[in-house]
Amino acid sequence: MFLTNLGARDRTLFERWTLTPSARRARILWTILTNFGGATFTILATIVPLFLGAEVGIVARQALLTLAVSHVIVQIIKRTVGRPRPSRGLSGAALVAEPDRFSFPSGHAAAAMSVAFVYASAYPSLAVPLVLFAGAVGISRVFLGVHYPGDVLIGQLIAVLTGLFALHT
Repeated sequence: MFLTNLGARDRTLFERWTLTPSARRARILWTILTNFGGATFTILATIVPLFLGAEVGIVARQALLTLAVSHVIVQIIKRTVGRPRPSRGLSGAALVAEPDRFSFPSGHAAAAMSVAFVYASAYPSLAVPLVLFAGAVGISRVFLGVHYPGDVLIGQLIAVLTGLFALHT
């Protein structure tokens, strides 16, 4: 029921927001941005700071825990729900490679927000740019045609809830 209601709204927003294949410049910029939610960047953003010192090392461990736990949660939900990606259900193709066939929730959005949320919590002066950047990574997934807006929103919510757990352990 939840996904059915979400689906109708998601399809409408998706069709409004998705880039056309001819939007080359925008596609390049959104593709660069979307990579900041990928495994390489998010893992490096949590592992490299482990070696930089005591305080940032503690925060990096919390970010790594948030990233790992949110990833597991996202993958369990993806395989349980099995919502197909927009490119498989609507006309049009994704403008970037799809990491798997499942759309709900967005792993890239969850990963970017997992890292951003924990660092933002530890360094409040960086909170706004970090969270806005992670939000933009999520939006890039819609513009590039690989996720519906609801996939991104739920992925980011999973990240924040996981981050709250990690910050209190």
